[in-house]
Parts: sequence; C-alpha cells; structure tokens
Amino acid sequence: MSVLQKIADIEAEMARTQKNKATNAHLGILKAKLAKLRRDLITPKGGGGGPGEGFDVAKTGDARIGFVEAHGERGLV
Repeated sequence: MSVLQKIADIEAEMARTQKNKATNAHLGILKAKLAKLRRDLITPKGGGGGPGEGFDVAKTGDARIGFVEAHGERGLV
C-alpha cells in the first residue's frame, strides 16, 4: 500500500467517525498518523551517511589500560 493510499484511507476513516468524547482518542491517533505520513511524503528519510572515515592504531608492545573513577570523573591510568 502506497503512502498516498494510506493517507486517503485515514482521511476516509476520519470523515466517517463521529466526533464525541468517546472517539476523541481514536481521532487523535489518526491525526498523528496522518501528520507523520504527510511529513514523510514531503521530506523523505535520508539514505544515511554510511561509514565515516576511521583511523588506524598500530598494535605493538604490551600495554594495559584501566578506568579509575575519582570524584565522579573518569580518567586513563
């Protein structure tokens, strides 16, 4: 089902739903879904940035690193 079809279905359901205290929550949910679909239609999601440029660390020698927490802050030892 396409986005335009979903929008049309939600609008049709909102039109045939009576407006009273019992249906206010349902109409609110429909309005939220409609707003989300319209927003996605206007501004589609981005394709993501992909992996960024990393860095390489040479692994030589023996070393140990530990985290020590002093006064609520962490530091390398």
